[in-house]
Amino acid sequence: MENDLNNYMQKNERGHAYQIADEEIDLRELFSAIWQGKWKIIIITFLFTVVSVFYAINQPNIYKSEALLAPAEQEKNGGLGGLAGQFGGLASLAGVNLGGISSNKSELAIEILKSRQFTSEFIKKHNLLPYLLAVDSWELESNTLNFNTEIYNPDTNTWVRDVKAPKKPEPSMQEAYKEFRDIITLNTDKETGMLRLAIQHKSPVIAQQWVNWLINDINSEMKKRDVAEANKSTEFLTKQLEKTKIADIRTMLFKLIEEQTKTIMFANVRDEYVFKTIDPALVPEEKSGPKRALICILGMFLGGILSIVFTLLMYFSKRKLA
Repeated sequence: MENDLNNYMQKNERGHAYQIADEEIDLRELFSAIWQGKWKIIIITFLFTVVSVFYAINQPNIYKSEALLAPAEQEKNGGLGGLAGQFGGLASLAGVNLGGISSNKSELAIEILKSRQFTSEFIKKHNLLPYLLAVDSWELESNTLNFNTEIYNPDTNTWVRDVKAPKKPEPSMQEAYKEFRDIITLNTDKETGMLRLAIQHKSPVIAQQWVNWLINDINSEMKKRDVAEANKSTEFLTKQLEKTKIADIRTMLFKLIEEQTKTIMFANVRDEYVFKTIDPALVPEEKSGPKRALICILGMFLGGILSIVFTLLMYFSKRKLA
């Protein structure tokens, strides 16, 4: 029994030794194949590096303009919120639903900034389509833009790109929205509520201009919405006031109308309605991209990997044929 066990262990040890020897032979053969094809690897890696350098050099500079915004202070106590606690029961009798009031309009404003509707209206209002989808490069000395004439003719302001249906020569708002989402950045600090709004563009002047336009337009949009809502509420409350003769309810309705009037007055006298600019956007002097050195390194690394794989495939295919 012991002899059989010893024989079995000796066979396993010999088999393990043979396996290690085979692996060593395979590794030697692998390194030998790579060494034999070293010139192929060097040439292919060099070609990939040259192509990546050429590609990186021909990429236009991208500039990033950024603004730091703070939520404008909103009434947290008082206003309709205070009236809700003071006249809640009477308001129910009068058929007025005071509901809840959002304590932070900035969150709503951020979601509106991200929306398709706001983005589309922003692009149409400022005629951004050519500057968003047809710019090739920007010249520093003359501060001029070069357009891709294969898709847009700046002399006639017409789109000439050749596309298949359902697309048309002039890009749709869906295409513009996708492109715009790639160049805008919205980062909110959860602790402070501060918002960093940034735009990337081939022109630093346009990047700064668009950031300023976005800030102005979102403040105007939120102001317009609140004023429209306050006017509708005032109209409704005035009608309710005409219908009732109960003194307490009329007092409540007068208070509600007064608060809506304050909302309208507050909106009309305040330009920075939702966001206050803490650090305004500047025309950036330094580019934010592309990372040309990284592109070259990745190109060289990719060339080296592919050349080694190609060399090994060629070596083992010849070996099988032989």
